[in-house]
Amino acid sequence: MADLAQTAPAFVDMAHKIVWCTVATVDKQGRPRSRVLHPVWEWDGENLVGWIATAPTPTKVGHLQNSSFVSCNYWTPDQDTCVAECAASWVMDDEGKAAVWDKVKNAPAPVGYDPAMIPGWENSQSPGFAGLRLEPWRIRVMPGPAMLTGEGILVWKK
Repeated sequence: MADLAQTAPAFVDMAHKIVWCTVATVDKQGRPRSRVLHPVWEWDGENLVGWIATAPTPTKVGHLQNSSFVSCNYWTPDQDTCVAECAASWVMDDEGKAAVWDKVKNAPAPVGYDPAMIPGWENSQSPGFAGLRLEPWRIRVMPGPAMLTGEGILVWKK
C-alpha cells in the first residue's frame, strides 16, 4: 500500500491528462448508474480534493441522498487507468458555487474549461449549476504496462 503523498500526485497527473471519467452512483435499490463527468483535482501536499461542475439533476441528487459515495474511473486506450473512490457532497451555496466555477475555469489545460459554454450556465449562480466536492477514501493508479507486469501500481486507502 502506497502513501497518499506518493499516490495523489500520480493520480492527479494521470486524471488530468485523461480529463473525462465515468462517475458511478447508486440508487435506492442498490443499482449503479454511471455518467461521464469532468473533475478537477487539487493536491496541496496533504489533501486531495476533487471538484465537479455539474447540474443537480433529480437523479444525481436522489442517488447522493441515498449514498454519498461515488466512484470516478479514468481509462485510456493504452490501458492507463486510475480510480478515486470518494465521499461526495453538494456545493449549492452562492459562495461555494462561485469557488467551484472559478476552480474549473482557471484549472490548467486540458482539464480546465469555461463553464459558461454549457447551455443554461451563464454564471455560477445559474439555477442549473452546482458543484460536487469529492474526498477520496481510496485511490488506485495503474499505468497500462502494469497490466502485464504488476509493477508501478499505486494504491492508497484512508
